[in-house]
Amino acid sequence: MPTAAARAGPRWRDLARLTWREWQHHPWRHATAALAVALGVALASGVHWINRSALAEFGAALRSTQGTPDLVLRADGGRLPDALFERAAMTEGVLVASPVLELDTYAQAADGSRQPLRVVGVDALRLASTAPLLSPLPASAASPLAVLDPGAVFVNAAARARFGLAEGSTLVLQAGDAWQALRVAGSVATPGAPLAVLDLAGAQTLFERVGSLSRIDLRLAPGADAAAVVAALALPAGVHAQPPGDVEERATQLSRAYRVNLTVLALVALFVGAFLVYSVVALSVAQRTPGFALLGVLGLGAADRRRLVLGECAVIGAAGSVLGLALGAALAAGALRWLAGDLGGGYFPGIAPSLHVDAVSLLGFGVLGTASAVVGGWGPARRAQALAPAQALKGLGAPDAHAVRTGPALALLAAGVGLAFLPPIGGLPLGAYAAVACLLFGGVALVPAAVGTLLAAWPAPVGALPRLALRRAHWQRHTATATVAGVVASLALSTALTVMVASFRDGVAVWLDRVLPADLYVRSAGSSAAADQAWLAPAWIAAVTQLPGVARTLPGRVRALSLDPARPAVALIARPIGADPDTTLPLLAPAEPLARLPPGEVGIFVSEAVVALYGAAPGTSLELPLAGRRVRAHVRGVWRDYARQFGAITMDAADYRRLTGDTRVNDLALWLAPGADAAAVQRAMRERAADPALIEISSAAQIRALSLRIFDRSFAVTRLLQVIAIGVGLVGVAAALSAQVMARRKEFGLLAHLGLTRREVTWLVAGEAGAWLAVGCAVGLALGLAISVVLVHVVNPQSFHWTMPLVLPVGALAALVAAVAAAGVATAVLAARRAAALPAVRSVQEDW
Repeated sequence: MPTAAARAGPRWRDLARLTWREWQHHPWRHATAALAVALGVALASGVHWINRSALAEFGAALRSTQGTPDLVLRADGGRLPDALFERAAMTEGVLVASPVLELDTYAQAADGSRQPLRVVGVDALRLASTAPLLSPLPASAASPLAVLDPGAVFVNAAARARFGLAEGSTLVLQAGDAWQALRVAGSVATPGAPLAVLDLAGAQTLFERVGSLSRIDLRLAPGADAAAVVAALALPAGVHAQPPGDVEERATQLSRAYRVNLTVLALVALFVGAFLVYSVVALSVAQRTPGFALLGVLGLGAADRRRLVLGECAVIGAAGSVLGLALGAALAAGALRWLAGDLGGGYFPGIAPSLHVDAVSLLGFGVLGTASAVVGGWGPARRAQALAPAQALKGLGAPDAHAVRTGPALALLAAGVGLAFLPPIGGLPLGAYAAVACLLFGGVALVPAAVGTLLAAWPAPVGALPRLALRRAHWQRHTATATVAGVVASLALSTALTVMVASFRDGVAVWLDRVLPADLYVRSAGSSAAADQAWLAPAWIAAVTQLPGVARTLPGRVRALSLDPARPAVALIARPIGADPDTTLPLLAPAEPLARLPPGEVGIFVSEAVVALYGAAPGTSLELPLAGRRVRAHVRGVWRDYARQFGAITMDAADYRRLTGDTRVNDLALWLAPGADAAAVQRAMRERAADPALIEISSAAQIRALSLRIFDRSFAVTRLLQVIAIGVGLVGVAAALSAQVMARRKEFGLLAHLGLTRREVTWLVAGEAGAWLAVGCAVGLALGLAISVVLVHVVNPQSFHWTMPLVLPVGALAALVAAVAAAGVATAVLAARRAAALPAVRSVQEDW
């Protein structure tokens, strides 16, 4: 008698043989589902590899500049006194203390334009044990003492390529409001973006930072206890000792929300692909009911029927995953070559990463693609398991075949609503992502009930053919779920993304109108970090103020300010605010009056991100590290800022100058007199500048147009995902309708015998599909609007700390729904024409 193992062996071989035969009989059907999985895997894996490669390159460059010390001393305000270095070097347990000054500035390219450059001032004699890749390497003709020459500079490979430098050539750096020429005396091995290394004393003098440092790297003696060393240092308030890895973690936080949201959006296609697998497999199971029944009578158990269907889904998923991984690698390689790894987000400037593909991610996305197909086929597999073979052979379905269960769908929708109210987890809107998934699954599960309700309420059309199409569409509402599930999912997601992008763009446009009231704007640097080393010459500002056509000017100071060493710096904006802040800032609510300002505190206005990250609600106080001391600041109001994800603080310029003694200006707004020629004023401003390349002059219209172009570029990937999702959904309609049409050959033959022409049969199928698609589009649109509320009011605030009003682009949504419906009906017509083209006798010959 055979053993259990012997009996199990042939069973699995038989199931595999049945799966192979199904693929042979319907290759187009399974290939369509596999292609949908492949697209999802390609997008998800491609985006992951792009992000991973960019982060790896960015992290390697950051680690090379940060080195490998045991501890790093940093200050909240970003500036450490030299005296602290001397104390650290003499502290027991400290083997080496290495002072470092880090700056962002500009260098002059060969064409005369300004290009960003990172500058690091080091003590070359102390650097080798803490940051060896920053160690200057003198050129062969240079003196070994060149590392101590304040006029010498050492550049990495990226800087050499960007600025066309060679040994002995000159690198021209911007320091303040002038250019400074330095001699290239060698190189550094630091990878990543362009970087220049100077002697510390020379850098402090050149950039007017004498007496201050950015950080102090500490190498501890063997056996020294880090906690004991920190205690012995007795660090002053606002100075922190951190492991070096914390700095890299803080830097990568800049792009984390963008990367996570982009990855989630990339999974949209895979998500829709699971619904396409459901559509294909559900119709395949329905079409093969007699075959399953016969196999059941011959001994194939219920569990084996479920395994058979799930096995087919696993093969679909595995085949699609293999193809998707290859496409994803190609997508990532192309994006890294042409988009430099930031996908329009601008988080990795100057980084040109190479592709990094690891075995773990290959396996992970392969499993994810296969699992999505298995999940998509779970419902049909359960129906195949529940099949009663004897009844099915007699042509009888399950007793509850046409029962509509709305309980699970309503439960999923309710769960989605509840999850949307969860707070962020680890700074990410994980609850909101789960809410979107529940809403999608619940909405698709509700399709049969929606079809039954809406089509039952539809007025009976005039004419036998339209009435027949409507009645059959109503009766076969479970088939409708399989047919339009992909359309519902893809249309819902596309609608939600359309509303989100439109809301964001409209919010940015309105915000730009509020924050750009002047006619012309001048700035010395493109970022708040670089603005610390670049400012506008006072004499030039005075000359511009007297120019004909200039009615008034508004000077400002922008700089980076670190409130928490564990987070990226915020932007501090010092500008005249006036008695009515609402006229100069886009406040979310009226500002607190000056009379309520606590004694000894200065009034400030914070962006929404500062409220979210630091709890700085109106009426609370913050401590600002300014001029080497901590200043108590009272939050008078919150303003909307879409330019700085990690926050901005605005204070009156007079308060800033009083507290810091800093009178520099790096931002200037100009209002022109009525009738003044803006172009002539700009020419006059450049003529009076010591070097026009040191300033950036733009009109409000130019800034607005540039900002919206950057916005559109950032969301270009989102639009691509929308197109792919809709395409996958329509492929699902095509596959499902084609399968239905082939299964209804006998019905079409009978209709032909009753007198219906091929054209009438075609329009019958088109009418049924049109009715299903109409309901599917209605459900998808309603579902998309619900999801858009989650994206706009939950995901965006929790990810980027921005709020915005919900905007419904009626025209775009109408065009989207019309395009999907028209494409679906056209697909149905093409599928019906194939079946209607068969001879009537051949169609019904199985009944003879």
